[in-house]
Amino acid sequence: MRRWLPCLLLIALSCRGGAKWPLVIGSKNFTESVLLGEIVAQRLEASGCPVERRLNMGGTFVCDAAITSGALDSYVEYSGTALTAILKQPIPADPSKVDPAVREQYRRRGLVWGPGLGFNNTFAMIVRQSDAQKLGLKTISDLARVADRFRPGFGYEFAARPYGWDGLLKAYGLWFSNSPRTMDLGLTYKAVAAGDVDLIAGNSTGGLIASLSLVVLTDDRHYFPPYAATIVSRADLDGKCPGARAALDKLSQTIDDATMRRLNFEVDGRKRDVAVVAREFLATLRK
Repeated sequence: MRRWLPCLLLIALSCRGGAKWPLVIGSKNFTESVLLGEIVAQRLEASGCPVERRLNMGGTFVCDAAITSGALDSYVEYSGTALTAILKQPIPADPSKVDPAVREQYRRRGLVWGPGLGFNNTFAMIVRQSDAQKLGLKTISDLARVADRFRPGFGYEFAARPYGWDGLLKAYGLWFSNSPRTMDLGLTYKAVAAGDVDLIAGNSTGGLIASLSLVVLTDDRHYFPPYAATIVSRADLDGKCPGARAALDKLSQTIDDATMRRLNFEVDGRKRDVAVVAREFLATLRK
């Protein structure tokens, strides 16, 4: 009986204090996603939840497969990506219907969609500022004038997804002489700035847009759906660490577009450590 006492005592303490298991937090393989994953991880740790980080995992489908299988407990996804790439649903005419549609479909998958962080990181067609000024490029429609000579270059996901490059060409009636080069998303900004390509599909919250003298073209036909950054998590999150969901809810609407651009620039432009940038941001929420 004596040898069972330590085990019984441990069980009793666990029941009284609430069982806590490490929450596995992931991210995709680009700066913003890694930074948001770190913010989520530190927020949970501050609430008393132990965390295991699996940041910089890969693309959308890697993270989605991991969270649906239970290998991940939470990561940050984007509403437009969830709707079109993961759920393979058409874009509704009313953009306000995207988030409710995704939330319901994720509920059926045993996942919780939310809270939203407060910013919209939509795809952005980006060119060099010098080209925009010289060629009068202000909108995506204006690309028709340079499509015979511009060299596009995109991240793998944008080149492959239905609502990516091929869909954009159809929506705008464009035809490019040069086939797009594909590369890691993080390399596209420097590629266009260096003149290796002339057009990229970046993120509207990219931290390098201003510092590399790049320009975002206006989506004048409203092709891209909203890409609201949202924390997605497994429904049993509180079962692993009581209070985890309440901790994540405190991140609701705390990051606007300008703040996200600034945070991204701290990492990409100033080469600062992701964990330090995340810690400094979270400190501002406590003031």
